[in-house]
Amino acid sequence: MEIPERDGDGYLVDMSTWTPEIGRAMAELDGVELDDVKWEQILKAREYYEDHAVVPPIRKFSKYIGADQKEMFKMWMTGPMKPITKYGGLPKPTGCV
Repeated sequence: MEIPERDGDGYLVDMSTWTPEIGRAMAELDGVELDDVKWEQILKAREYYEDHAVVPPIRKFSKYIGADQKEMFKMWMTGPMKPITKYGGLPKPTGCV
């Protein structure tokens, strides 16, 4: 599968090119395994973005999906919003540099 153009941080340059297959392929290229829980978080982030036109901070997002913030950090082994938004085809969270 050909992945659309990405920026230096691995985010899609054009959000409209995202598909679930592209999101999964991007994660695979980056060596990230997306289980059902992670994929559900990605889809919830897309839903939040569609409703609010903004990427939520982790505190607000974990509350939105009813997840424990600390568990999310353990599961993603990093700040969770960065990979969630990257593989979800969303803009980079403003808190991530």
